[in-house]
Amino acid sequence: MNELLDGLWQASLGLALGVLLLAAARPVLVALGGAELAYRSWWLLPLLLLALLLPVPALPVLQHVPTLPFKVVPGTLEGPAAQLPLWPWLLAVAWALGAGLQLLRALRAQRRFEQALGPLQARADGSWQASADPGLPALVGLWRPRIVVGPHFDQQFDAHEQALILLHERSHRRNGDHWANGGLLLARTVFWFHPLLSWAARRFLRDQELACDARTVAAQPSQRRLYASTLLKAQLVHPVAPMACHWRSQPVLKERIAMLKQSKRKALPKLSGQLLLVGLCMGGAALAWASQGAGGVERVASAGAGNRDIQIDKMPPPSYPRSAFENGQTGVVTLRLEVDAQGQLTDVRILSATNPGVFDEVSKAAARSWTYRPALKGGVPVAAAVKVPITFAMDDDEADGGRK
Repeated sequence: MNELLDGLWQASLGLALGVLLLAAARPVLVALGGAELAYRSWWLLPLLLLALLLPVPALPVLQHVPTLPFKVVPGTLEGPAAQLPLWPWLLAVAWALGAGLQLLRALRAQRRFEQALGPLQARADGSWQASADPGLPALVGLWRPRIVVGPHFDQQFDAHEQALILLHERSHRRNGDHWANGGLLLARTVFWFHPLLSWAARRFLRDQELACDARTVAAQPSQRRLYASTLLKAQLVHPVAPMACHWRSQPVLKERIAMLKQSKRKALPKLSGQLLLVGLCMGGAALAWASQGAGGVERVASAGAGNRDIQIDKMPPPSYPRSAFENGQTGVVTLRLEVDAQGQLTDVRILSATNPGVFDEVSKAAARSWTYRPALKGGVPVAAAVKVPITFAMDDDEADGGRK
C-alpha cells in the first residue's frame, strides 16, 4: 500500500513540475512554432510519468555480506501483535473513491451528451446529422469517432463554411485528438486531487483547438477571413462531453481569431522551436527518471562520505509458531536479505535452518515487514546484502547460549 501512495506522490510532483515548466515555456514555444508547437509540448507530461515508471538499473551487490544476529523467545510475543498503521489504507480508500467518482461523473456527462443528440442520420459528406444540438458540430466518440453536425447545419452555414468546419473536425480525427482527450480523462481520474490539473486541462483543450485551427488554415491559407467569420457565426459554448472535440466548445474566440491573423513562420525559428521542444521533453524525462534514486542520495549528504553496511531501523520479531512452542521446538534460521539502493527489500532467501520447515515462513514474513536503510560505498547508496541468523529459543539464556 505504501508503494502505491509513494508512486502517486512522486507522479503528482512530476506532474506539478511539468505543468509549471510548460506554463513558463509556452510563450517561447508559441513565438517560435505557433499553436501547433505549443500543443505538442503537452507530450512532456506523459513522458514524465512514463519515465517515473521505468526501473532504475540495479547496482551490483556488495561482495561483503555482514551478519546481524537476532533472537526470538516466546515471552516477547505474549503481548498483542504490532499493528500496521491505518492511515495508508485510509488514504488509499479515499483516493480510490475520488477516482471512481471522477470517472463516473465524466462517463455520465458523455452519456448525457450522446443521448441528447437523438437519432443520427448519415450525410453524403461523411458526417452524421443529429436530431438535436447540445453543442455541435463536434467529433464524438473514442473508439469510433464520428463527425456530428446539428439539425440546422445546412441552414446556418453555406457550402464553403461547411467545408471548413468538416475539414477542422477531420483534422481532429486524423491527428488523434480524441485519443488525447481520452488520455486527459484518464489523467483527471487518477490525479483527481491534483491542484494544478484543472488549469492544465483547460489550457490543454484550448491549445488543442488553436492547433487544429492552425492546421486547417494552413491547408486553406486563402480562406483565413472566411474561417474567422465562420467562427464568429457559431455560438460559443462550454465543453459538455469529455470525449468530444467541439468546433465551438472553447470560449477563446479572441485568441483563435488572433492566431488566424499571424503570418507563416520562417523555417529557422520553427526549427529552433522544434529543437527546444525535443530538448524540453527529453531533459524533463531524464530528470524524472534519475530522481527516483534521489532519496537515498539526500540521506547520504548529512552523513558524509564513507562506507556502511545495511541498517535495519524497525525490526519487529517474527511470531513464534504455536505448534513449535507447544512441542518445545527451537532452532536457528539464517536469512540472506538483498536491499537495493533505495532501501527496498528485493530478495529473501533461507541459507540454512536447523529445524527446516518450522520457522521458515514466519522468518521470511518478518523480514518483509522490516524497514531498511541501504548500504553506502564511498558515501553513495548501493545495493547490498546482509545475513540475519534468527534464533528461536524457549528463553533468553538458551538464546544467548545458542549464539556462543
